[in-house]
Amino acid sequence: MNTVISPVNIEERAKLGIRSGDTVRVWQKIQEKDKTRLQSFEGIVLAAKHGVEAGATFTVRRVSGGVGIEKIFPLHSPMIDKIEIIKRAKVKRSKLYHIREKAAKEIRRQMRNMKLVDISTSSDTEDEVVAEEKIPESEVKEEKETEKPKKEVKTEEVSEENQEKSE
Repeated sequence: MNTVISPVNIEERAKLGIRSGDTVRVWQKIQEKDKTRLQSFEGIVLAAKHGVEAGATFTVRRVSGGVGIEKIFPLHSPMIDKIEIIKRAKVKRSKLYHIREKAAKEIRRQMRNMKLVDISTSSDTEDEVVAEEKIPESEVKEEKETEKPKKEVKTEEVSEENQEKSE
């Protein structure tokens, strides 16, 4: 018989019993140049495939910044440092792919609201344009009023000139 040495404790990961609906935090090793760091990814398990065999995987989904992010993790990967089950949920489906569509609908609804905001903003700018148009009209009226006295002054000047000529 061949003995296989695994860098992962297989029995420990099999005892976790990850199933769909669980909220998990996966600590993944990320290697950048010479350094290795740990990065956590927390979300809902959408699917657990192939049980606890060597090729077992589970899909985790989380929403970050309004965008859904899904990662597929191999259960027995040496790049996974540890897996924490934060919360267990009782679900009636083995695959929770319908959560993707539900989240997409919520995002679309939010986008509709954003469009309404854009429409209301554009109508405010139209009001400002109308207000700006009114301001020049009033300035024009003021200019006309100021022009009238100037004309009167001119007529007075003309009449004064006429009086001087007549004298």
